Amino acid sequence: MEAPRARHPQAVLFACGHNAVRSPMAESLLQEMFPQGVYVRSAGVKKGELDPFAVAVMAEFGQDISGHKPQTFEELEDWEGLNFDLIITLSPEAHHKALDLTRTLAAAVEYWPTPDPTGTSGNREQKLAAYREVCDGLLLRIRRRFTKAGVANL
Repeated sequence: MEAPRARHPQAVLFACGHNAVRSPMAESLLQEMFPQGVYVRSAGVKKGELDPFAVAVMAEFGQDISGHKPQTFEELEDWEGLNFDLIITLSPEAHHKALDLTRTLAAAVEYWPTPDPTGTSGNREQKLAAYREVCDGLLLRIRRRFTKAGVANL
């Protein structure tokens, strides 16, 4: 049986490889659903640069992530600590890092394998389509996981 904190988390961390595409998207989507009910942040194993395709796709959803500053787990810990009930990992390297952190943190970890759209080849529209697919997948998973925990702004 899941711990109550994991079922109804008050603080959620999304994590991926570079905190440049998947985890900032997920952070923004969950924050939009629960603007005051859940504390949400994101981090990466390594520090990346915010991806302009991610910014463009989130703008299509009416969400502005252009001010997002990618950060690593270590930077997040130094800045505000790692006091999360739930860490949702979106890449294998982030999952390994999160599991390593649970040696000293009392956080549940969930792995949501999410493709990295940055390697998509083709024209601008083909690349945007790959990012939209990732965003749609994250939105579906977030709705499924968190709408059971409380009332969301859907």
